[in-house]
Order: sequence, then C-alpha cells, then structure tokens
Amino acid sequence: MATIAGDFNFTDEEAKVCAEKLKDAMDGFGTNEADIVEVLVTHNNEQRQAIAETYRVAYGKPLIEDLISELTGDLEEVVCALMTKPREYDAKMLHDAICGAGTDEYTLIGILCTRTNEEIEQIKEAYTTLYEADLVEDIQGDTSGYFGRMLYSLAQAGRQDCDSDDDLADEEAQKLIDAGVGQLGTDECDFNSVLCLSSYRQLKKVFEKYQEKREGKSIEEDIDSEMGSDLKDGYLAIVKVTKDKEGYFAERLHKAMKGWGTDDSELIRLICSHAETDLLWIAERYKEMFEGADLFENVKDECGGYYKSVLLSLIAGRYVSKDE
Repeated sequence: MATIAGDFNFTDEEAKVCAEKLKDAMDGFGTNEADIVEVLVTHNNEQRQAIAETYRVAYGKPLIEDLISELTGDLEEVVCALMTKPREYDAKMLHDAICGAGTDEYTLIGILCTRTNEEIEQIKEAYTTLYEADLVEDIQGDTSGYFGRMLYSLAQAGRQDCDSDDDLADEEAQKLIDAGVGQLGTDECDFNSVLCLSSYRQLKKVFEKYQEKREGKSIEEDIDSEMGSDLKDGYLAIVKVTKDKEGYFAERLHKAMKGWGTDDSELIRLICSHAETDLLWIAERYKEMFEGADLFENVKDECGGYYKSVLLSLIAGRYVSKDE
C-alpha cells in the first residue's frame, strides 16, 4: 500500500488532458463516473487544483460546479472533499459543525484537537476567506462552558513547541492530580492550562510522571472518571494524540464503521484528510489495534459503487475500480 502522490512534475499539457477527460465524462447523456474517479484519485490535491484551474479557463465554469451537478450522495461528498484544499476543507467542516442544525462536537474535537499551530492558523485564514467570519468568534458563539474554553484555547494556535523539561513535567503532573482526583470536584482550568498549552513532547513526559505518581493509573482513566461529556472527549483526544496519533485516527475510523450503519461523512473526512500524509501508518495501526482487521477490506465491506472506488483507491495508493 502506498499513498497517492502523483508526479510532482505535473505539466500544463497533463492538466489539459485531465480536464478534457473530465469534461468528456460529464458531456452528453449520462455520466462516466469511472473516468471521473480515475482522474481524481490518481492525482494529488495540488495537481487537482491545477486541473480545476485549467478546466475553469478552458470551459468557462468551475469544475466543482459541474461535478456537483453530475454526482449525488456519498460520491458527490467525497469528490468535493478531494477537490478542496486541505485547510479549506477543515474550515468547511468546522463551519458545518458550528453552523449546521445543532453543534457537531465530535468533528470540532477531531479537527481542533489534532492540528498543528500552523495548520490552525491556515484554517482560520481559510475560514475568514470563505465565510467572512472569525472562526474563534463563531466557536465562542456556539459552544459554552469548559468545553468552549478548551476549543477557544486550541483555536489560538498557541501550543508551545519546546523540548520536555523533567522538573516541570513533575510539577505539571502533580498539578493535574491536585486539580482532579486529589480534591473534591475538578479544577478544569488547571487541566486546560496544561493540556492546551504545553508542547506535545512536554505532555508526553507529564503523562509518564502522572502515571508514576498514580501508581500505574493512567491520566485517561482519571479524565474518564473526573470529566463529563464533550470536555472529557476533548481532553482524551489531546492525550491520545500525544501518545499515539495514528492510533487515535485508527480508533475514529473503526468507530465510523462499527455497529449498525456507517458514518460516511466521518469516513470521508478521515480518509481524504490523511490520504497524502499518514494514512499508510494509520492503516497499519488500525490492523494492530483491531485484531488484524484490514482497513481496505473493512471499507470495501461497508461502502459501495464509485464511492467505494474512491476510498479504496486512496487507501491502496492506486486506482481501484468499483468492481475490484
């Protein structure tokens, strides 16, 4: 399995050929979904942007508009994800999570608790460009309590980026104990100040010290017993990303396909967001965590048609037809 990256020496002529193939696939009676899928999954995001620009100039209409008019359902959703720049896609997902019917806390956690400072800054810029609004203000307006404070802190993109300090880690571990299991009630502000500010290298050391002080009991166990609902999920996400980032995403993929029905939007977001970065390692971690389960085979069982073809192609790093 390999991540689709394509040829980085992508020429104008190649972009033109791809644009023509997409146009032909959407012209006339019916739509040639196979050709659309093959073009999109065999090029990386940067190349797809070049194809879209060539299409816009050649045919006088944005490619995404034609694709949306020709496709429906999960296939339309996954193709729109592929045609969107990564941080713009994150911004759109956050906007949908905040401004849709109700608040989608799970998506807010999945993005803001896992992105780097640089990525969050890029997301905020994209959000402002797309919606003429401020992401931080929208988060404040749609969330409340300590969960809202956690998201507000993360959206500042101010996590420290320094090496671990053993003495400070000892102090911060004790601070977390005193703020949680060491007292009646929980001081969420102290948890926030450590989990949302300290560097990941520092947090890893803090969590080691914490477990030593708690004689083998992990911080995850104490957060689970001390915190409630969305705040607990957010803090646990930070801990899991610190300890095992690929494992965290593997767990979310498993959850998206577990039980009755499939959370297709989550599946699309995870696979498309990681296809060009760490999906290979996430798939390997998925197999380790879930008794040899194969991500490719699980997605194949859960999804169908050309939608399945897109996801399997991204996982395999090559074009996979819907009948394969």
